[in-house]
Amino acid sequence: MRLVGVVDPDRARADSVAREFGCRSFGSIEQLTTTHSEVQAASVAVPTVHHLHTARQLMEAGIDVLIEKPLATSVAEADDLIRLAKRLDRVAQAGHLERFNPAVRATLPFISQPMFFEVHRLSVFTPRSLDVDVVLDLMIHDLDIVLSFVNSPVKEIRAVGLPILSGKVDIANVRLEFDSGCVANFTASRVSTERVRKLRFFQPKQYVSLDYGRQDVLVFSVGQGSASGTPSVNPQIQVAKPPTTGEEPLHAELKSFLESVQQRSQPTVTLEDGRRALAVALDIVASISAHGKKIDLERLHA
Repeated sequence: MRLVGVVDPDRARADSVAREFGCRSFGSIEQLTTTHSEVQAASVAVPTVHHLHTARQLMEAGIDVLIEKPLATSVAEADDLIRLAKRLDRVAQAGHLERFNPAVRATLPFISQPMFFEVHRLSVFTPRSLDVDVVLDLMIHDLDIVLSFVNSPVKEIRAVGLPILSGKVDIANVRLEFDSGCVANFTASRVSTERVRKLRFFQPKQYVSLDYGRQDVLVFSVGQGSASGTPSVNPQIQVAKPPTTGEEPLHAELKSFLESVQQRSQPTVTLEDGRRALAVALDIVASISAHGKKIDLERLHA
């Protein structure tokens, strides 16, 4: 596999990126597909409102696609993407890169019956992705991870959020309850003074703490006697730190996508996974809006 080119209607930016990576620049997808028929795969990293149109053009040209999160602006658009990929027999992956975080991968073997999650994703303010609120910008990463860990339908959503520095919700707190009985609390902020990306969960006789940034995991197990792990202050608790191999999640995501393209296999993160995370995120956005109307947030924020 080699990088053929970069497409951007801003030709100056396209030329700059092309020079940096030693490839060609194109002003449109049509220009790319008519001059380079050997293109096999593309990464769709355009504003979310253009995901469906852009991915459709590429898939209809016989090109497999990696579509950045959130998958689409609506569940209906996500369904259109799923139907297109199936009809055209394209490999199509949703861009939830935290699935490829070494800490997440190291956690998978320990999952049994998660019953309570506490998740924090806090970032400093940057003037990017302000076309969507913090739920679709940041929290959706953790929604995808928790949904994949729990694998149970969402039963109830309670959410509150506030716009702080932009016209969209910049900080949000959400409580999800699943049919399994599991409860998950999420806090996402893009107006914090520090960067925090942590996920912690409890399950029978075990507590797991995952740090996305450090790419490490700690597993606290109770009452397992001689089970592997280092005894803690309490001799009944064993502490284990599963080995992880440091890797940039974006690099791992792209590598996994290209392997699926070459092997014509189902990607690690399917469009259905992207749709599931999007559907819950949109329900959260609706819940935040309903809560804001109930307390007359517009008047308070004016």
